[in-house]
Amino acid sequence: MFSGTAVNFYLGMFLTAFVTKLIFAVLLLFQDLPRMLYGGGKYLGSFFNTDIQGPFIPSRRKILTGIAAGIATIPFATMLYGVTKGKYRYELEKIKVKFNNLPSAFEGYKIVQISDIHAGSLDNKEEVMKGVKLINDLKPDLVLFTGDLVNSSKDEVDPYIDIFNKIEAKDGKFAVLGNHDYYGLYDLSEEEKPAYWDDFFSKYSRLGFNLLNNSNATIHKGKEMIRVVGVENWGAGRWFPKEGDLDMALENVEEDDFCILLSHDPTHWDEKVLAHKKHIDLTLSGHTHGFQFGIKMPGFSWSPAQYRYKRWMGLHEEKNQKLYVNKGFGFLAFPGRVGMWPEITLLELQTA
Repeated sequence: MFSGTAVNFYLGMFLTAFVTKLIFAVLLLFQDLPRMLYGGGKYLGSFFNTDIQGPFIPSRRKILTGIAAGIATIPFATMLYGVTKGKYRYELEKIKVKFNNLPSAFEGYKIVQISDIHAGSLDNKEEVMKGVKLINDLKPDLVLFTGDLVNSSKDEVDPYIDIFNKIEAKDGKFAVLGNHDYYGLYDLSEEEKPAYWDDFFSKYSRLGFNLLNNSNATIHKGKEMIRVVGVENWGAGRWFPKEGDLDMALENVEEDDFCILLSHDPTHWDEKVLAHKKHIDLTLSGHTHGFQFGIKMPGFSWSPAQYRYKRWMGLHEEKNQKLYVNKGFGFLAFPGRVGMWPEITLLELQTA
C-alpha cells in the first residue's frame, strides 16, 4: 500500500511526463506536416517522373528537433517543481480594503482568509504546519475559511485536525461548506445522511471553527459591530450544489449592518449577491484554485481559470460591493501548483 505522499508523487510524475511528451509531440507535428505534404507531392510526382530519387519523406532537421526538445523541458521543469515544492510554497497576499461605512472601532481590523484545504490531497504534515504558523504569525483578529475542507469524504481531515486546530484568532474562526464537502453524501441513503452530517460538523468543532450554514454571527467592539454571514455552497451550473440560502443567512441582519459574506463559489456573487436587496460589503470566496497553474506578476495575471470563471482570483468591485477570490490553501487532482501558489490572505479593513 502506497502512502499519500507516494501516490501524489507518482501521479504528479505521470502527469508531468505526459504533458511534456504531449507538448514535444505537438511541436514535432509542426515540422512533420510540411514533411508529409512534401513527401505526398513527391510520391504523386513519381507516377509521372520515374527519375525521382531518394526517400519520399525527408528526415527531420536535427536543429528543429533539438529546439522542440528544449521547449518541452520548460513545462517538465516547472511541473516537477510544482509537484515537489510548489504545492506548499505558501504565498501571503496582503490587501487593504477600504469602505465608506466601516464602523470606526474596526479600523485596521485584520482578517485572514484561507480556502480549499482539500485535506484528502495533503501529504506532508510538517509543510502544512508551516502554513498554520504563517497564519498565526499574522496575529489575526478573525480567521475565515471559505470551504472545501475535504475532497470527497469527511474523514480525510482527521489526520490534520490537530494541526488546523492550532490556528489562532482573537475574535474567533468561522467557516462555510464548499462543493466538495457534499460529495461524501452521494452514495448514502437518506437515512444515513443525518449521521454523516453530525459527524462531519463535529470535526469543525474540533478544528475550532464555527460553521455558518446559512446563518450569521456578530463581532462586537465596544458599542459597534460587524456581521459575519455564511452560506452553504451555491455554484452556477448544473454540477454544483445549490444549498446556499442568502435570505436565511441574513435573518435578523439590519439594513445598515456592515456585512462580510463567506460564499465558497465566486459565481454566487454575480448571480445572487450583487442583486440582493441587502448590501453586502465584502464577499470572500475560493473554489477556482487559479486552476493551480498560471502566471502572476505585477500588472499581469493569466491562468486557464479565466476561461471558466469571470472572477477567478483577487479583488473585484462592483456596485460599491467587493469580492475577494482566494487561490486556495491545498490542491486537488494535479498534486502540485505552478505559478498559482497556495494562498493565505490578510485583509486589513480601513475607512475610505
